[in-house]
Amino acid sequence: MAEPVAGVGRFKANYAVERKIEPFYKGGKVQLDQTGQHLFCVCGTRVNILDVASGAVLRSLEQEDQEDITAFDLSPDDEVLVTASRALLLAQWAWREGSITRLWKAIHTAPVAAMAFDPTSTLLATGGCDGAVRVWDVVRHYGTHHFRGSSGVVHLVAFHPDPARLLLFSSAVDATIRMWSLQDQSCLATMTAHYSAVTSLTFSADGHSMLSSGRDKICVVWDLRTHQATKTVPVFESVEAAVLLPEEPAPELGVKSKGLHFLTAGDQGLLRVWEAASGQCVYTQRQLPGPKQELTRCALAPSAGLLVSVTADHNLLLYEARSLQLRKQFAGYSEEVLDVRFLGPEDSHIVVASNSPSLKVFELQTMACQILHGHTDTVLALDVFRKGRLFASCAKDQSICIWRMNKAGKVACVAQGSGHTHSVGTICCSRLKETFLVTGSQDCTVKLWPIPEALLSKGASSDSGPVLLQAQATQRCHDKDINSVAVAPNDKLLATGSQDRTAKLWALPQCRLLGVFSGHRRGLWCVQFSPMDQVLATASADGTVKLWALQDFSCLKTFEGHDASVLKVAFVSRGTQLLSSGSDGLVKLWTIKSNECVKTLDAHEDKVWGLHCSRLDDRALTGASDSCVILWKDVTEEEQAEEQAKREEEVVKQQELDNLLHERRYLRALGLAISLDRPHTVLTVIQAIRRDPEACEKLGATVLQLRRDQKEALLRFCVTWNTNSRHCHEAQAVLGVLLRHEAPEELLAYQGLQTSLEALLPYTERHFQRLSRTLQAATFLDFLWHNMKLPPLPVAPSAL
Repeated sequence: MAEPVAGVGRFKANYAVERKIEPFYKGGKVQLDQTGQHLFCVCGTRVNILDVASGAVLRSLEQEDQEDITAFDLSPDDEVLVTASRALLLAQWAWREGSITRLWKAIHTAPVAAMAFDPTSTLLATGGCDGAVRVWDVVRHYGTHHFRGSSGVVHLVAFHPDPARLLLFSSAVDATIRMWSLQDQSCLATMTAHYSAVTSLTFSADGHSMLSSGRDKICVVWDLRTHQATKTVPVFESVEAAVLLPEEPAPELGVKSKGLHFLTAGDQGLLRVWEAASGQCVYTQRQLPGPKQELTRCALAPSAGLLVSVTADHNLLLYEARSLQLRKQFAGYSEEVLDVRFLGPEDSHIVVASNSPSLKVFELQTMACQILHGHTDTVLALDVFRKGRLFASCAKDQSICIWRMNKAGKVACVAQGSGHTHSVGTICCSRLKETFLVTGSQDCTVKLWPIPEALLSKGASSDSGPVLLQAQATQRCHDKDINSVAVAPNDKLLATGSQDRTAKLWALPQCRLLGVFSGHRRGLWCVQFSPMDQVLATASADGTVKLWALQDFSCLKTFEGHDASVLKVAFVSRGTQLLSSGSDGLVKLWTIKSNECVKTLDAHEDKVWGLHCSRLDDRALTGASDSCVILWKDVTEEEQAEEQAKREEEVVKQQELDNLLHERRYLRALGLAISLDRPHTVLTVIQAIRRDPEACEKLGATVLQLRRDQKEALLRFCVTWNTNSRHCHEAQAVLGVLLRHEAPEELLAYQGLQTSLEALLPYTERHFQRLSRTLQAATFLDFLWHNMKLPPLPVAPSAL
C-alpha cells in the first residue's frame, strides 16, 4: 500500500451534527391555521407546529405525562390549542409561547378520539372511545354537557357554523350521525344513510346543508332543516375526507356554476371535485407515476386559500385551493432510511431513499422538499454522477431510474431500465465521465448500462419522457446476493461484494474476473475503492473493515471496533482515513496508518444504512433505520483553533499570575487562579501567601475579600487538598479563616456546603489523629531524653 502523499492536509479528528432531518408526522390529524402560515400535526407524544414557508418545526408541544396524543384542535381564532393524551388528560396551550395554560382530566373513561371547537372559540367538544360526547367551556373552565347514546368509539365531532343554533354533530362506529342540541341537552335527530364509518362532516356557507363522507364509497348531502338526505353521490372510492368548496366559480377545477361542489380524498390517491346537484365528477387530479398512494387526510383553510392532503406514507402536500396547483411538499416520516446522497455541483441538495417507492430531495438551505415518483416498489440504493446533477436509483421492482436536477433545483426522471430478475440492491455510477452505470442484484448478476448520448446532449429535454436504457453486459459474479458494487476512479475496474463472504475484482467493460478477496467471516455489505491508492476497502457483517491490495489481493489492514455488522464504508481525507457506519447505530472515523479509531459518532438509534461524503470532504451525510438523516460537519480545524486559543490564553494568564505573585498582589492572583479553575494553581498561590512573613494576616485579609462564588470554589478546592497529607495544612488554614470570620448563616448559604463538609470531616479527623500520634511520640522522646543517666566518662591516667 502506497504511503499517503505528503501535504494533502491534516487528519480529521471530529464531526459535529450540523442539521438533523427527523420525523415530524406519524399519522393522524393535520390542521392549518387561518393564515396558512402554520401547520399542526401529530407525531407520537408531541404536536409539532411547522412553518409552512420554510418547512421547519417551530415548536414541539408535549404534555407532562409524555403519553401519545390521541386528538387535538386549534380554535378558529388561532389563539388556543387543546391536546388530549392517552393518560386521559386535556391540555390547553398558549402555543406561540409553547406553554400549558391549563391541564384537566377528560372525565372520559377511555382516550379522547376526536375534538372540535365551536365558531366562537369558547366551547370545545370531545368524543371518546367510551361512546360519550362532552362539551367544555374553555374560557370559564368547566364542563357544560355530557351526551350519551353513541355506540362504540366517537371518532367525529363538529359544531354547526352558526353559533346561535348551538348544535353539535357526532358520529361513532355505528355509521350514524347524531345531532345534539346544547340548549335542550338532548339528541334532536339521528341521521342514517352510511353503511360504514363516517369520515368527515362539513357545512355549507348558509348553514342549511351538510356533507358527510364515508368508507362506503358515497358522499351524502343533508338538509339540516328536515334532517333528511337530499342527495347521495357515489364516488367509487373509500373516502377519507371531503370538503365543501366555496360557492364561487373555479374554472381550473371544473366549477362553472353556482351550487354545492365538494372535493374528495380517498384510497385512489387522487383529489377529485364533484358537483352535488348532478353527482358528476367535474375534475380529477393527474395520476403520478408509480403505485397509487392512498390519501388519508384532507383539510381546507378557506381564508388562506390553501388545501393540505396527506398520503399513506405520511407525505403532506399543500395546494392552492382554487387551482389545486401544488405549492409545497413535506416528508413527515421516512420510516427506514436506506440510502442518502449529496446532490448538485456544490452539494446544495440531498436525496433520500427510504422504505418507499418515492424519493425525497431536500434543498439544504431552505429544507424545501420534492417527492419523486418513478419506481413501483421500495428504492434500495442511490448513486450520483461526478457533476452532481445526474443521479441514479435502483429498487425492488427490478428496475433502475436516472434522474436529472436542473439549475432551478427541480428533479425529473430522464431514463429507465429493467432486466434483472430480482431486486436491484446496489448501483454505482462511472467516475470519470457520465458514460455508464453498474448494478448488482439478488439474482447474483451484475449489469453494465451505457448512458445514451441523447441523455447527455445539452438540448435534451425531460418533457419527452424517460429514455429506455439497455444493458450492454451481464455477468454472474457470485453465488449469493450482491450487496455492493463500486467503480474505480479510472473507470477501468469494478469491485463486487456479496453475501457469500467474498469480494471480487473485475476488468471493465468486459467484466473479466481479475481476482478474489477472501478473509471475511460473514457476508459483505459494502466495497469502496480508495481515491488515491490501489486499495479496496470492504465492510462486513463480521463487524470488521478490511483494506486489500489490488495488485496481489492480500489483506493489508483490519479495523475492529463495531459491535455489529458494518454496513457502509467511505474514504475521507484523500484516502488517509475511513468513515464506517454499522448496525449498532455508530459512525466511526479511522486513521489508516495507525489503525486507530479516532472518533465514534453516536447520534443514530438504529442501523446506519446510508453514508456519503461531500465533494469538498468537509461534510458527511448519514441515514438510518430510526428514520433520521443527519448532516455532519468536519469541526477538526475549529476545535484545533479553539484549543490553540485556549492554550495561548492560559499561557498569558499563567504569566500574569507569576507577575502578580512576584509583586505580592495576592488578591488579584488568587482571583485569577480561581477563574482558571485549576486547584493546583490556587494551591500554589495559597502556599506563596503562607510563605510571607505576615502569613496569617495576609491569608485572612485575602480570602475574606473574595466574592462569594470564589469562596465557594475555594472551599471545593480545599476538599481536594485535604485528601493529601502534604497539602492539608493549606486546606486547614483556609478553612480556619472561613470558620473564624464568616457568620454561620453565610456559610450555610454556600452552594454544596453539605457535600464539602462530608468530604472534609473524615480526612480532617485522620490528619488530627496523625498529629496527635506525632505529638505523643515527641513528648515520649523528650521524656526519655530528660531521664537518661549517662555513665561518668573514664578519667585519663595522669602522667607520671
